[in-house]
Amino acid sequence: MNCSENTFGIYVHWPFCKAKCPYCDFNSHVRHQPVDALSFAKALATELQWFANQTKGRTVTSIFFGGGTPSLMPPQAVGHVLDAIAALWSVSSNVETTLEANPTSIEAENFRGYRAAGVNRVSVGVQALNDVDLKALGRQHSAAEALAAFRLAASIFPRVSFDLIYARPDQTIAQWRDELTIALGEQQGHMSLYQLTIEPGTAYFDLHAKGSLITPTDDRAADLYDVTQELTEKAGLPAYEISNHAKPGHESRHNLLYWRYGEYAGVGPGAHSRLAAGENRRAIIAEKHPETWRDLVAQHGNGIIADIAVPPPDQASEYLLMGMRIVEGISLDRYAALAGREIDSSKIAGMKSMGLIKREGQMLRATADGRKLLNAVIAELAV
Repeated sequence: MNCSENTFGIYVHWPFCKAKCPYCDFNSHVRHQPVDALSFAKALATELQWFANQTKGRTVTSIFFGGGTPSLMPPQAVGHVLDAIAALWSVSSNVETTLEANPTSIEAENFRGYRAAGVNRVSVGVQALNDVDLKALGRQHSAAEALAAFRLAASIFPRVSFDLIYARPDQTIAQWRDELTIALGEQQGHMSLYQLTIEPGTAYFDLHAKGSLITPTDDRAADLYDVTQELTEKAGLPAYEISNHAKPGHESRHNLLYWRYGEYAGVGPGAHSRLAAGENRRAIIAEKHPETWRDLVAQHGNGIIADIAVPPPDQASEYLLMGMRIVEGISLDRYAALAGREIDSSKIAGMKSMGLIKREGQMLRATADGRKLLNAVIAELAV
């Protein structure tokens, strides 16, 4: 389970949205004219060809359509991309193919088309079960519409994730307890439960800076987090990552590939990749602007604007940052091989005595208390 050497993922970025949510800092764009979806799907296939030439011999174990709003893709466009992947790589017989979906009734109409195209897992962005909060979050659906879409998805796809945002403005512990209880009654084995964060460059950031948006205090956010852990564990969905909960066997294999510091190719506007290159890794970044990216692909076969060598010590830092997010933690042997040094044993002993980390053989992981202070734990280990 801990090894990522035999996994290879493909991330597909669809950058378009109906509207920009005020909390979102992802690479998403609103177009007031219809998007030529087929031309973008063809460009994605072209860029996939370039990545296939860089990654010969890999077997694809997971595919993830993210965004933006991938559920705005016509099923034919999704099928075109999946057909390209199947033609360019060996694909695992149990490949996990995920698509992020908004639960509007219009987008839900595409669910059967996505399933026919080969998608076998959807991550449904419910985000809230309160219409007032949904409107404040800039969502285009109601709570009733979201539940209907989730139930439809659960009847079509083998695996479905129920996604919510908490620690919202004015949200009380009692409200979150009631809302999460409803969601736990609907879930199908996996939930992504994210605390609202205020990110630079978003509308919420500007409102927060002006004092017009009041978010929960750190203590209240911690209490909301504790309620989240309590209820999900009782329901048999313990956290396997800071914000992700699953019944055993229902974890997102694609996201685990990231957290285990595996190898993946990212295609589409603004997509990132990590590819093996001898002892180094290649950090590859694509142009963010959709039409500019498409033009670059037409000219060069890819939309890449940066291809940077990541030496082993920097890989160690990335591995530590990602791996400590998951309950299983990191391999001390792997970290030492990359960093060229072992983590200071006195630091491990000190944080262990404080109940923040736990060592089991060569695996080091954060405890439940340590995950609440994860940034500080990682910073201490990295020195």
